[in-house]
Amino acid sequence: MHTTVTFRHLESSDAIRDYATEKAERAAKYLIEPIEVHWALSVEKFRHIASITIAANGITIKGEEQTQDMYSAVDLVMNKIEKQMRKFKEKLKDHKPGAAAAKRAQKEFQPKVIRAGRSSIKPMSLEEAVSQIDALKNNFLVFADTHTDNINVLYKRKDGNYGLIETAGR
Repeated sequence: MHTTVTFRHLESSDAIRDYATEKAERAAKYLIEPIEVHWALSVEKFRHIASITIAANGITIKGEEQTQDMYSAVDLVMNKIEKQMRKFKEKLKDHKPGAAAAKRAQKEFQPKVIRAGRSSIKPMSLEEAVSQIDALKNNFLVFADTHTDNINVLYKRKDGNYGLIETAGR
């Protein structure tokens, strides 16, 4: 891991440099070498700003926090960065080929017939079937067509029209 610390508008301090470097080492458990870490520590009026950029694995993670104390700013920004890295690592785990197959297998299930019912098929014309479906406020109706003697299914479409499924010969 290669770490650089830049100080802006405050004096360089080995204690803060060492603290930031030590905190950045927590990133090593989430990323693969080589890891580049760059800290930018600055003071603007009363705000202490800790900004970090980490580049590794072909990704760049950035974070920044402002507080009244430089040490707490470093802590807060590292907590934020660690959260981002954990999220990234979980994404990588989810995209592994073996993990996807295992998850898919868990999600697959055998559908069950939840409800079964019986009804008699009444002979009627298509016009009668349309009036029946409206009167009963059903989404579909199975009936025997009086003209062809075939069993048909009439269903109400989402657009308000009707669909008809005709069977061939009885």
